[in-house]
Amino acid sequence: QVQLVESGGGLVQAGGSLRLSCAASGSISSIVVMGWYRQAPGKQREMVATISSNGSTNYADSVKGRFIISKDNAKNTVYLQMNSLKPGDTSVHYCGAILKTAGAVRTYWGQGTQVTVSA
Repeated sequence: QVQLVESGGGLVQAGGSLRLSCAASGSISSIVVMGWYRQAPGKQREMVATISSNGSTNYADSVKGRFIISKDNAKNTVYLQMNSLKPGDTSVHYCGAILKTAGAVRTYWGQGTQVTVSA
């Protein structure tokens, strides 16, 4: 069974930094893409940043220049370094991944981790 386990959320003051981690475990043949998404109360889930198997990255305009996504292939882990955090970044952050397992390609989600930025 595949699991995505997130860590690193918390409370930080505006201008501060946090680093999120997401480790994928289970019978994974390959990782197509991993990324971070967030959902604030009353809003739709939105993409924050993604990184593909070849290392190419994609960022939401709102986080460009502030957030950096990276991965450790040996650990099946993706990281999100969040700098210059703003109160508007407050939301539940979810790790999402498109993984190949036993010949099937599926999307998986983590349980979410709360990021709260105080003014």
